[in-house]
Amino acid sequence: MAITTLHTVFLFLFFFILISLPPSSPVKLPFSKIFAFGDSYTDTGNTHSRTGPYSYGYVSNLPYGTTFFHHSTDRYSDGRLVIDFIATNLSLPFLSPYLRRNSDFSHGVNFAVAGSTALDHSFFVDNNITIAITPESLQTQLEWFAEYLEKSGCQGRSKQCHEKFEDALFWIGEIGANDYAYSFASSVSPNVVQDLVLKNVFKFLETLLSEGAKYIVVQGLPLTGCLPLAMVLSPPDDRDRLGCAATVNNQANKHNLILQSKIEQLRKQYPKAIISYADYFNAHRTIMNKPAVYGFTEPFKACCGSGGDPYNFDIFATCGSPEVTKACSVPSKFVNWDGVHLTEALYKVVADMFLHSGYCHPPFDVLLKHKLQGS
Repeated sequence: MAITTLHTVFLFLFFFILISLPPSSPVKLPFSKIFAFGDSYTDTGNTHSRTGPYSYGYVSNLPYGTTFFHHSTDRYSDGRLVIDFIATNLSLPFLSPYLRRNSDFSHGVNFAVAGSTALDHSFFVDNNITIAITPESLQTQLEWFAEYLEKSGCQGRSKQCHEKFEDALFWIGEIGANDYAYSFASSVSPNVVQDLVLKNVFKFLETLLSEGAKYIVVQGLPLTGCLPLAMVLSPPDDRDRLGCAATVNNQANKHNLILQSKIEQLRKQYPKAIISYADYFNAHRTIMNKPAVYGFTEPFKACCGSGGDPYNFDIFATCGSPEVTKACSVPSKFVNWDGVHLTEALYKVVADMFLHSGYCHPPFDVLLKHKLQGS
């Protein structure tokens, strides 16, 4: 009887203490929203082109999206992209594309669009570069962003504007690769293209910072010379020690070095902002140096494509086209998805390297710490 009484008293005291405790505060997220920009490596559905293999217009067809979503989401992969893993890590939902007008944009917006360039479309028109069939550019994405701000009641330096910028992560996906691809073999010097591309990227970043962006991550270019498209189009003797197209990788590396110097310039101009450089090139290279360490057995061959060995890539019969309706059985073993874009497995590893393995400069943890201390 005494034991029962003591048990009752103990339960009473336990519940009394429990209901007397102050309600726990909700966990504050470092960012309430993400604004993403870039090209097809970041696009979560702004493109709906169906104009043929040169534009990779078959993204709305299976087997795109089969790994995670089990249907096409207009992402250029078998599943999630780097930006999707970033959003999940920050406890935010996947970003809806801006052109999906009935979407919930309360946690941010994705303005990236496949085929997008750093240079305005007029540059390609003026130089008779007809392969540049996507009219959207970084300038287009800035215009979309301005439209979004206006529709959400953010004008000028208003309080609503300040709050949107203060609590947002600006994620700038890789950009510039399309400019170089489109202008390849044109009459315009590659050095001129590169100079103009990086000037436009600088101007784009400067605009965001001047508007009030405080936390920005800028991705560099990956190893574009290790994509099956580059390998097929480059001469067999144009190879680096990884076995990739040397000229293309050298161009990407030079782009990244200049981009980092421009970011350093912006840090001096905007000392209150945190601008982190996401080193896609070296993250990708680390994986390609020892693919098996990261679970990859096929570093060069496209999982979804045609043409057989060594790259399983035919530019006239690409993934999702009537000729290619099936992909490899285990995409997670492949680095390359469709010959131009990468697999979800590769994107997952790269996202983890950005977030936790020091491939962001300054590290992503430093950006988060600064944000939480400033909140």
